[in-house]
Amino acid sequence: MKQKHFEVIIIGGSYSGLSAAMSLGRSLRQVLVIDSGLPCNRQTPHSHNFITQDGEKPAVILKKAKLQVDIYKTVQFYNGLVATTVKTDKGFVITTESGNVFTSRKVLFATGVKDLLPEIKGFQECWGISVLHCPYCHGYEVKNEKTAIIANGEMGFEFAKLISNWTKDLRLCTNGKSELTSDQTQILKNYGVLILEEEIFFLDHNEGYVKNIIFKNGEKVEVKAIYTRPPFEQHCRIPETLGCDISEQGLLKVDLMQKTNVPDIFASGDCTTQMRSVAIAVSTGTFAGAVINKELIDEGFR
Repeated sequence: MKQKHFEVIIIGGSYSGLSAAMSLGRSLRQVLVIDSGLPCNRQTPHSHNFITQDGEKPAVILKKAKLQVDIYKTVQFYNGLVATTVKTDKGFVITTESGNVFTSRKVLFATGVKDLLPEIKGFQECWGISVLHCPYCHGYEVKNEKTAIIANGEMGFEFAKLISNWTKDLRLCTNGKSELTSDQTQILKNYGVLILEEEIFFLDHNEGYVKNIIFKNGEKVEVKAIYTRPPFEQHCRIPETLGCDISEQGLLKVDLMQKTNVPDIFASGDCTTQMRSVAIAVSTGTFAGAVINKELIDEGFR
């Protein structure tokens, strides 16, 4: 790649990053998208709750998106990982792991988050297929089925209330001693939620589709779907090294304009919000691109 300087460099080329790139490309901006090609939902068979794309495979949406962005000749792509990003008086110097160096005036992080999955045999294979994080994305497809939630305490209580909208055949697996209050326990029991405190041994599944939860005491529970919200961390730590604030939930803090607290650094998509869906990622990326373009215009009139 001969071009080394860009007006905007987008780190992360999944749904949010590509949406920002399209917004900026249509604004005639010189843009570079740096991406390693490993979106977090690559194992998920279908994407839902995204109008016009409901039920489509995430990989198909992503391929189509990249082809459409590639039409805009001011947008270029680089396949790889960013090693360092340094802020200077003139913008940013970005070095990739392979040693390529690029500069830009603005940077957008659309780098997502990394889920920290529990060490339960079968969990990784089922994650995104039948072990789910969001009923709005996947709940309709497993409505009224035998369903479990792996959670405890306040999160378990609230999650059970939420999922009961999609199925009444529900059990809450606390994976150890319950941390529910006595009132919470009684409320869930009144609504028919079975509370199971045994520790989970493994998930019995067929190519990612769960069949049974096997507990360490040898008991098993038949289920067709499991909901859980594992802890996560930022997929890319570079924003923190640049001084970007991180929320108590571990998300990059942005204002209503998708701006971080560091001038000229923006962020969008899953790394900024607990509402993790393709539709939200696209929305925040598109908006971030428009805001970045407006900021560049305003700077040109100073």
